[in-house]
Amino acid sequence: MGKDLIIVESPAKIKTIKKFLGSGYEVEASVGHVRDLPAKTLGVDEEHDFTPEYQIIPGKAKVVSKLKSAAKAADTVYLAPDPDREGEAIAWHIREILDEKKLLKGKDLHRVVFTEITPRAIREAMAQPRQIAA
Repeated sequence: MGKDLIIVESPAKIKTIKKFLGSGYEVEASVGHVRDLPAKTLGVDEEHDFTPEYQIIPGKAKVVSKLKSAAKAADTVYLAPDPDREGEAIAWHIREILDEKKLLKGKDLHRVVFTEITPRAIREAMAQPRQIAA
């Protein structure tokens, strides 16, 4: 049985969250956004309903690879970027990346929001997971 994975936005939160939740959890950071539209092209497929053509942000390949490996080994994945629209977008993009490689197949995926990094707030957030806003 693998550990549950929590993906946060900031690497500064990893050590504290691990301490609060214990050894049953692996905590990794996306270090902000991981993919975006390309800078030098339109970034949408005009012939297929303007489907966005996202790409991994230059310099983020190592972070994405680490997140994929951790998700593959996890039983449950909790996406926990910051509780704002940007954090919701980061969670959505991470879910899409993991779904592309079928790394979430058969696993539970949840969105949790930490409004503060305290033992009580972390426990409450983990007890009330939700879906990612579309």
